[in-house]
Amino acid sequence: MTVYAETSAVLAWLLGEPSGSRIATYLRPPASVIWSDLTLIECDRALRRLANRRPDSLGDTEVLRSRLTAVAAGWALEPIARPVVDRARAPFPDDTIRSLDAIHLATAIVVRLSIGDLDVLSLDARVRANAVALGFRVLPD
Repeated sequence: MTVYAETSAVLAWLLGEPSGSRIATYLRPPASVIWSDLTLIECDRALRRLANRRPDSLGDTEVLRSRLTAVAAGWALEPIARPVVDRARAPFPDDTIRSLDAIHLATAIVVRLSIGDLDVLSLDARVRANAVALGFRVLPD
């Protein structure tokens, strides 16, 4: 199984949210994980916001950043390259999605074109709905 890990899922796992335990099973072998430069940026920004809101959690956020770095070392990082940008600018089944969601979906589409079968791992309702409409299997079920 190969999954595209969208930020909402990665953060749920990383921050220990209730849905995070379900997500964890898709982020480790035997699954093959692909994530975007955008996911990396969004995760870092979320950790920085957390440290900024709660300065006493700075040590905790550094532990989380290290955990993400260690686990993601085995994931494939997909750049936000021209094909992703071009696809993100094109129509989607629900064109009310936000720009960053369009980049996530476009990344998944571009990756699927190059590797074939790909599932989308997301907790975001808008991303999930568009992914289903685009023919992806969406996880968790």
